[in-house]
Amino acid sequence: MAEAPFVIVGGGLAAAQAARTLREEGYGDELIVVTAEPHAPYERPPLSKDYLRAEAERGALFTLESDWYALNSVDLRTGVAAVGLDPAEHRLALSDGTVLNYAKLLLATGSSPRSPRLPGADLRGVMSLRTAEDADLLAATLRSAPEGGRLAVVGDGWIGMEVAASARSMGLEVTVFGSGDRPLRVLGPRMGEVFAGLHADHGVILRGGAEVAGLAGEHGRVTGVRTAAEETVAADLVLLAVGAVPNVGLAAAAGLELREPVLGGGVAVDGTLATADPDVFAAGDIASVPSAQYGRPLRIEHWATALETGSHAARAMLGATDSYDRLPYFFTDQYDLGMEYLGFVPDPEDRETVVSGSTEDLEFVVFWTDQGRVLAGMAVNTWDRMDDLERLIRSGRRVPREELETFVRR
Repeated sequence: MAEAPFVIVGGGLAAAQAARTLREEGYGDELIVVTAEPHAPYERPPLSKDYLRAEAERGALFTLESDWYALNSVDLRTGVAAVGLDPAEHRLALSDGTVLNYAKLLLATGSSPRSPRLPGADLRGVMSLRTAEDADLLAATLRSAPEGGRLAVVGDGWIGMEVAASARSMGLEVTVFGSGDRPLRVLGPRMGEVFAGLHADHGVILRGGAEVAGLAGEHGRVTGVRTAAEETVAADLVLLAVGAVPNVGLAAAAGLELREPVLGGGVAVDGTLATADPDVFAAGDIASVPSAQYGRPLRIEHWATALETGSHAARAMLGATDSYDRLPYFFTDQYDLGMEYLGFVPDPEDRETVVSGSTEDLEFVVFWTDQGRVLAGMAVNTWDRMDDLERLIRSGRRVPREELETFVRR
């Protein structure tokens, strides 16, 4: 009797990378990739940036060439959701009625946009951004907006601010409603001010701390954003970008261990990325991975984590036992600002920041420190310093302030 296949569930980078790694590492048996989306797994960062602005073709989204799956004998099943998991019986139920037996299973089910409970959220012209189809609709709507068209963004995290930058470059008026005084709270107040200044310089209106009470509309279409102060800000289009939630429903229903919300939620895995069931693994947005560097589990929703955990899980499915030890990394491009970030800071507002370079010229590296030890760093328009930054973080030593302040000049 033939060995049961390896099965991967997911439509993002982690799923594609896991499939590629399995084949590159010599796994030659049956491999099935299941995704609820109508096309092969793809990468999401361009959706808020160059793809949204029509500066990248649709084909650039896909991690693997369109014929890779067939050429590598991978059974790619698109438009089919995984709806039930029985780890004890090694069975996965699909929305088309199929039940798959598996030898090893990788869950890479990603995240979904958080849906704020706002009156008027069902009006036409109110959108979110997660899928390629979301980006297509948003891009078409932005392009069809009249001259001086008005976009309101509810949420000032990475997606909200990247879309704001893209929309401004497309000629729209943009207002961003944030929950705090500054955007990008994950960076703390000092760097939040830097990004606030960047967007203000490009004409974005920032309404930090303006509580959104609902959305106004006429004839079923959105016309503005209503604040708790009973003010209505006109808008032709509204993007809801208030964060994402990991898609852990399948894992939860199967009885797999989940991480507590205070630790970021997600599916609890060990260093190999195995869940509570040794034949079920998790990667990408849903995986809550122990970090020896930071002494706690981390769940990171970024491109590099999907890439690296996809590969790591694949090797573990083949028997590798080494622990995942990558530092969190992410990047953004907004206007003429390019940024790379490495590390993890759970409470940036409570950490000292040290800057090397010039925040005014937008060429600098900033460090978040704890009693002189570097927890994380961000390089803005300053390149090829991630290896040096990683050495500082991993060293665990108390780094003199002068050494950090002269980092860019070295």
